[in-house]
Amino acid sequence: MSTPTPEPTQPKKANPNADPGHPQGKALTTSQGTPLKDTDHSLKAGPRGPVLLQDHHLREKITHFDHERIPERVVHARGAGAHGIFTSYGTGSKICSAEFLAEGANTPVFVRFSTVAGSRGSADTVRDTRGFATKFYTGQGVFDLVGNNIPVFFIQDGIKFPDVVHAVKPHPDLEIPQAQSAHDTFWDFVSLHTQAQAHTMWFMADRGIPRSFRMMEGFGVHTFRMTGPDGSTSLVKFHWKPKLGVHSLVWEEAMLTNGADPDFHRRDLSEAIKAGAFPEWELGLQVFEDNEEQMFKGIDLLDPTKFVPEELAPVTMVGKMVLDRNPSNYFAETEQVAFHPGHLVPGIDVTNDPLLQGRLFSYIDTQLTRLGGPNFSQLPINLPHAPVNDMLRDGMHQTYIHEGIAPYHPNSLDGGCPFMAGEGGNMELPFIDFPERVAESVKERANPVSFDDHYSQARMFYRSLATVEQLHVQQAYAFELGKCASETVRARQVQALANIDAQLCAAVAGELGLPVPEADTEVPDAALCPSVSQLGGSWPVEGRVVGIVASHSTDAAVIERLVADANLAGMRPLLVAPVGGTLADGSPVDRTLLTARSIEFDALVIADVLSPSDGARVDRDTKAGAPTPEGGKDLDPRFVLLLQEAYRQSKAIVALDGVGLRFPDAGIPAESAGVLPAGVEEAVELVAALLASHRVWARFDSPTS
Repeated sequence: MSTPTPEPTQPKKANPNADPGHPQGKALTTSQGTPLKDTDHSLKAGPRGPVLLQDHHLREKITHFDHERIPERVVHARGAGAHGIFTSYGTGSKICSAEFLAEGANTPVFVRFSTVAGSRGSADTVRDTRGFATKFYTGQGVFDLVGNNIPVFFIQDGIKFPDVVHAVKPHPDLEIPQAQSAHDTFWDFVSLHTQAQAHTMWFMADRGIPRSFRMMEGFGVHTFRMTGPDGSTSLVKFHWKPKLGVHSLVWEEAMLTNGADPDFHRRDLSEAIKAGAFPEWELGLQVFEDNEEQMFKGIDLLDPTKFVPEELAPVTMVGKMVLDRNPSNYFAETEQVAFHPGHLVPGIDVTNDPLLQGRLFSYIDTQLTRLGGPNFSQLPINLPHAPVNDMLRDGMHQTYIHEGIAPYHPNSLDGGCPFMAGEGGNMELPFIDFPERVAESVKERANPVSFDDHYSQARMFYRSLATVEQLHVQQAYAFELGKCASETVRARQVQALANIDAQLCAAVAGELGLPVPEADTEVPDAALCPSVSQLGGSWPVEGRVVGIVASHSTDAAVIERLVADANLAGMRPLLVAPVGGTLADGSPVDRTLLTARSIEFDALVIADVLSPSDGARVDRDTKAGAPTPEGGKDLDPRFVLLLQEAYRQSKAIVALDGVGLRFPDAGIPAESAGVLPAGVEEAVELVAALLASHRVWARFDSPTS
């Protein structure tokens, strides 16, 4: 029986990422371009005979399938990426000669966001550090800014990286827990290796569970050196500032999301780009004097477990990045992209940070295993957008057809080519290894004394948070340590908390049923830095997701107005109804009560009260078993659950006039912060005003909320 020819359901779209030198035709071919007429049947000796060894198409197809998977990253395996453009303001050009920082320069970029601990198949919204790696395809070569969403790191020396990763990974006997730090080996390590306390404090705070990659700050972590056009040098730290502000999930949202939509962050990024709500960040620099001490106001700039508060060193913005294009193929781009802190351009150099020095070896070494050899830079996603003449030859996956016969220097047989920068009419600016003076010393395995303070910045960070953020930190430590089986490990970490903050220690110890210890280390106080708090500002609402809850009998004009106003405000409306199909205005239902959970929406507009549908039975949807107040028996229990979850998670809820009268029947207080009645003309405007602060924080002020 032959396979029927399918009718196309949509026209084939042009691929903006297609390689013009390697066009993809319409006909199926072998990898060598030979057209094929059958890929459904092996070549056999008769219809029922054995398969023949000569079936070259079968062997190629199966062999390639057998080798489709490459070793995944040991860390940062779970990632999402996007293409974009970086536009320089020119404000960095005085301190850095890199051409991509010249005024008006436009540089293509590819960004990969990731979790650290989990495998490639793990969930997105686990509590973890996030990677924020940017590849700049500059005219002077590739520059990789390989950072995180947290400005400090667990360790001070690259030699400890295997230790911290082995500790946070699943236990080797059972390979659990996946993508979690809430287990004994992690807390055993960080409570013993106390230089990890500052980083741990950052991701125990809300930054450990971002709302979106689009609402996530980025940091270069290390201190780098920049050289200006006049030869002067500065030390700098890199910052990415999101246009939408820095926002997070609450813990209940994170846990629900991991089950209901484990792809939440990558879906959010791709759908925002598809909708034209392009994510934006500004790139900023903290600039320091390049002196021999490499210290700034008592902070060692070579210590990667320390950050410099913006209150002490303001961030100067040098350009804007806009991500405007999703990958066409996850494997070819997001999976095969290869970052390396040693991918530098003229004007930017590394420092002696011992963690950064270790990364300079580790990243290139990793690519050799992951991507099959030394030629990974020839993969399209890694290919420089600048001319390459490297004298490197052969090796696995070599795709360049090199010219000349003398891949060595000096030579005369190829006319002396390639010339060094500045020779043979080539006036390109070369990369300069900064001639830094190396102090007279002895070889030893040691840290400078300035690396010894492991607690003061953790204290400064915690005490700089708003009260509600501090309560979230307390909950996070109590939850994570409560998952540890070893009381010795729990008690040791509680002792570390005693050295950071007595209130924090007492709250966590109380939840764990442990005695509250006294501090055993003298820790200096540092001035607070309010800039680390995520509260108190107002941000744009572009790309925010608003759930518009309606029934199939809701007036068409109401739906049309709400959807139009949401789109006009730059938000993304999703229509929620009891069942699928289309609503009165002809709009398709985006989510049903079966598929919807509060986690997907930043705010809700309730256009109608939803009565029980046929699916509101526990044997068809167990969410229908959610308890409903006595007065709400005529409400769909899943509608009640949606309202209650959004209320608990302090999301804005706006109800059209008259609809909110039923909220007490759903267990929602009639008078509560961020629960507002509105006419259809003002509903979306009210939502936008509430969303500007991300969450209705005042609702957390009540102990009964």
